[in-house]
Amino acid sequence: MKNLKKHFYKKKVVITGHTGFKGSWLTLWLQSYGANIYGISNGYPSNPSNFKILKLGNKINHNIMDLRNLPKLKKMINKIKPDYIFHLAAQSLVKESFENPITTFTSNSIGTCNVLESIRHLKNKCVVVIITSDKSYKNLEIKRGYNEEDLIGGVDPYSASKGCAELIIKSYYESFLKKKTNIKIGISRAGNVIGGGDWSKNRIIPDCIKAWSKENFLKVRNPKSTRPWQHVLEVLYGYLKLATRLKKDKTINGHAFNFGPNKTQDKTVNSLLIESKKYWINARWLPKKDKSFKESSLLKLDSSKANKKLQWFNSLSFFETVKMTMQWYLRYLGSENMYEFSINQIKRYETKIKN
Repeated sequence: MKNLKKHFYKKKVVITGHTGFKGSWLTLWLQSYGANIYGISNGYPSNPSNFKILKLGNKINHNIMDLRNLPKLKKMINKIKPDYIFHLAAQSLVKESFENPITTFTSNSIGTCNVLESIRHLKNKCVVVIITSDKSYKNLEIKRGYNEEDLIGGVDPYSASKGCAELIIKSYYESFLKKKTNIKIGISRAGNVIGGGDWSKNRIIPDCIKAWSKENFLKVRNPKSTRPWQHVLEVLYGYLKLATRLKKDKTINGHAFNFGPNKTQDKTVNSLLIESKKYWINARWLPKKDKSFKESSLLKLDSSKANKKLQWFNSLSFFETVKMTMQWYLRYLGSENMYEFSINQIKRYETKIKN
């Protein structure tokens, strides 16, 4: 991992959404590499907060700011002159998008637009990785897995907001950024990621921990639905690989890449619960009918483009993914030093990376 570390050591890295689940892990990882992190988030998306648990606030340049405030965002980006930007900030919950569609659209679409507007006049060299979602694709419940050339679209507010963001990215790239030699941009699409430190509402792993830690039954919406379970570090490694490759390979500038798990990790929600029970003896669950919003029963990504062009591959099995996730929460509930434990999980993951 020395080769990866040298790309970020002492570099100025902006991470939007740094207080979120994925954002806090990315912040931790790059901070451990000696990067100068500038985090921008509109508060803390969950309570507990992984960002606060890891005590990252005093280790980085921590900024609470709404990305929808374009003048303030532009001023900050121009002042920092970042080497890298990872744009993760979003309203990321499907159910929340039904309850607050306007917030979802403005956060996910206008927020992305403002990031792009803030970088298009930069004079310094900057690599920008924008994270959207597997739900950007028009979901036809196809079994082969979506590839980067498939249709973008969505019927629920969350999916539609991510589809809008994709169109905005494409427009800005073709209209303003394509001919700029100092700006390189890549798009990342990933699906359901799990791992320690996720406390989001209406997500299966946080719901498990909240219920089982109190010895309650977990109510499960769709136990037979298939999800591409993947550890958060696998996806973040994809973001890092994309950023470093963009810096030296102009042929992938403006490209989108899928980061999904192997086919062997396409498991039902019920399979995830059964595997998790190995670590939580008192784990119990019941099906729950919820027709307040529609969820897809099948979500799969084809990651062959990332495999071929980025040499990015999954390194963890489904069973290792669940084990690492459950171990994190068990340590947290045991009042362990989660900063050190989380750093050690990253180090152990790095030893498993196959390339």
